[in-house]
Amino acid sequence: MTVKITRDDLTAQDLRAAAGGAKDGRVARRLLAIAFVLEGVSRKTAAESCGMDRQTLRDWVHRYNAQGIAGLANRFGGGAQPRLTSEQMAQLASWVEAGPDLARDGVVRWRRADLARRIEKVFSIDVHERTVGKYLDRLGFRRLSVRPEHPNADPAAQEAFKKTSKVW
Repeated sequence: MTVKITRDDLTAQDLRAAAGGAKDGRVARRLLAIAFVLEGVSRKTAAESCGMDRQTLRDWVHRYNAQGIAGLANRFGGGAQPRLTSEQMAQLASWVEAGPDLARDGVVRWRRADLARRIEKVFSIDVHERTVGKYLDRLGFRRLSVRPEHPNADPAAQEAFKKTSKVW
């Protein structure tokens, strides 16, 4: 069965010129295969000469017919969807800004592992601590943090110590 190209805005020569200027080799191969089809070469020969299967060439011809040269570009899936919703991300940001509660969280400063435990406890979503780090980066937080302060620290005793200690 032959593959029919319904677009007539570009000739085989135009497609070869576009293939020569393509930065991606895969797009160039697609353009060359379609140029072969325009010249009347069989689908099997055109596909084999460009390193693809006949069915793959057929799919590319359909995309070319529908969208032109732009349809031959690579498409990317965009990756996995985040497991936390935007509301949950806002809640995570508020936890980080407020800091941990020693009685509730059992820590004096947040680590990614602590936040992962809290996310699992509150949202019932199990995330790896590296993923928590990506979420924090997306929220604009950095690894640098203030030095933690002991919950039973006495500011008056600290000032008295500073006054009596020698400065080097």
